[in-house]
Amino acid sequence: MLKAKTGEEKMDTLLSKSQIPIIDLAHCGTEETPVKSVVIRVASQLHKALSDKGIAFLVNHGISEEKLKQAWQHLDDFCELPADVKQHYIKGVNECNGYTEPGQELTNETDPEPELRHAFNICTINARNLPEEPLPGFSDQIAGLAKDFKALAGFVLQSLAIGLELPQSFFLENHSRMLDGDLDNVSLLRLLYYPPVVEDDNKCEVMKGQCKYSYQRCASDNPDFQFHDDIRSEDDELAAGNSGLANGSKRTDRDTFTLLAQDSEGGLEVKLPESSKWKRVGHLPGAILIISGEILSVWTDAKYAAVSHRVVVPEQESLKSHGRHSIAFFCHPDNLTSISSADLPNHSSDQENDSKKKRKKSFKIAKDKVYSAYQSIKERFKEKNGS
Repeated sequence: MLKAKTGEEKMDTLLSKSQIPIIDLAHCGTEETPVKSVVIRVASQLHKALSDKGIAFLVNHGISEEKLKQAWQHLDDFCELPADVKQHYIKGVNECNGYTEPGQELTNETDPEPELRHAFNICTINARNLPEEPLPGFSDQIAGLAKDFKALAGFVLQSLAIGLELPQSFFLENHSRMLDGDLDNVSLLRLLYYPPVVEDDNKCEVMKGQCKYSYQRCASDNPDFQFHDDIRSEDDELAAGNSGLANGSKRTDRDTFTLLAQDSEGGLEVKLPESSKWKRVGHLPGAILIISGEILSVWTDAKYAAVSHRVVVPEQESLKSHGRHSIAFFCHPDNLTSISSADLPNHSSDQENDSKKKRKKSFKIAKDKVYSAYQSIKERFKEKNGS
């Protein structure tokens, strides 16, 4: 007799099915003096991973789990500050640095709803932008973590260049101003806290400390737990059940790549290249996920596809009732960098030509839009803010 599935059973993920590459960065050296043999090995593995999947887990990357946990604790401490203190650090509409409270931003431009999460952006490593006075130690610890992510991104950029048969410094030179400020480069480190979903008398709320924020899709007496996505396949709808309550937007990142660290299995799903189905990623403690972005897709003529991803509330009560932390580093080229696939060596094999034809229309649209890194990100800001 077949056992009926329950929400508490272990969920299949890309990780549990060994369908996501894991790349070991141990002994890679530093950004300034990487170990050549390791860079060549990582370059080969990264090239295959991003060509096939658009994502990969990076392990032994040099950023300790303890540093990540300290950063999440600092964010929790910030969220507990009085509202009038937090207001000093609120991010303006056209600003990069600062705090965004739940409901301040929209999830996406096509189906706008409030982002119900706390976020703190660091685009410039500058003590003036960080709450050191109300939270001693915040500035030093978060600035140090930002530098660590920048160094890791630098190593990845060198590996990407070698994997694409470019000079090792090609991408690094075009990303030389990361975390120098959004006038030169809009790369940023983002600390994120997604509050737990609390159900009470058929009402859905997300909660942080003593503050509650109603979840818009669940404002009625009959909560709608379906994730409304016009491009979902029929198989997705059948498989979703009640697991599709969105806790964040669906998106492809308009950057070179994103580095993502999570503290738990928090409902991150992706659509792999050539697939119409959402797949749960899974959680590998201490690992950092790399996700290919739109700019990299354009730069490589869609050899590396930009990967759509979203966060949904897990159906397991043990996961749904707890908050989730993550740290994302969005790696962007310098604002004046021209983005063109003409930078790549000429590849004209039949296999690669066939592969290009299969890429989705979204990548062609992205390619038509992108003229420079700066123009690309300004477009995204306009979409995000509805202007």
